[in-house]
Amino acid sequence: MMLSKKNNEALENFSEKLEVEGRSLWQDARRRFMHNRAAVASLIVLVIIALFVTIAPMVSQFSYYDTDWGMMSSAPDMESGHYFGTDSSGRDLLVRVAIGGRISLMVGVAAALVAVILGTLYGSLSGYLGGKVDSVMMRLLEILNSFPFMFFVILLVTFFGQNILLIFVAIGDGLLAGYGAYRSRSDPKPEAKRVY
Repeated sequence: MMLSKKNNEALENFSEKLEVEGRSLWQDARRRFMHNRAAVASLIVLVIIALFVTIAPMVSQFSYYDTDWGMMSSAPDMESGHYFGTDSSGRDLLVRVAIGGRISLMVGVAAALVAVILGTLYGSLSGYLGGKVDSVMMRLLEILNSFPFMFFVILLVTFFGQNILLIFVAIGDGLLAGYGAYRSRSDPKPEAKRVY
């Protein structure tokens, strides 16, 4: 009797000293991300590229449109300040690469956001409605997957011109068809029983 009383007291003291701190989903995701070396290395490279495309045009002594008539089609040269060289019109390639990188990053991020938003909405609607509507929506997505991605982008740009917003939507829709729209269900067991 005395022994169990001492054990209970020791257990209570131990449990008071022991504090268990739970992790949120964000903390768990960050921890898993930081343990993935490829993901961390990719993030570092992406940050370096983003810094380059942001800072290089501001620091460079040449602007996007400046022409150096004496250095047309020249190789990279540290003395003249053309670190990537010049093109056939004498324009600095470092600045032009940085400006092109800005547009590429902007298109990539915007297209991914469009794909995530449209894919989530489409997949959630499909999962919510369920049944035959869900099957029809998924078959439509499979039909879109059968066409080449660049076909839609080229077709939209041909019909509507080179509008940057349209390019975001076109690439986002292409990513949606390829990766984004998954059905959202609260319980997959009834679907598994129906399919299998």
